[in-house]
Amino acid sequence: MPKKRRKLSKEHEKSISVAQKEIELILAKINDIYDDDIREEYAISFAPVKLTLDRIRSDYDIVGFNEDSVKMYSDYLSLLATFKQEYEI
Repeated sequence: MPKKRRKLSKEHEKSISVAQKEIELILAKINDIYDDDIREEYAISFAPVKLTLDRIRSDYDIVGFNEDSVKMYSDYLSLLATFKQEYEI
């Protein structure tokens, strides 16, 4: 039985790429925090955002673009917005 091709989306790939660059920038800023306790607090609070983006990338690489991709990206954006509101970085 032939393997089903995964659906690709250039727009979604671009969104993932931009999000990855933003994640790297925020992680660099978190790692630049001098105080260990504050840096750890920021890193723990930021972990769900990073994990969500990792899941989006993994899902896109394995399954491709689907209805869940849009929902997961929306969840990522809301987690990122929440993080940015609660923590000044």
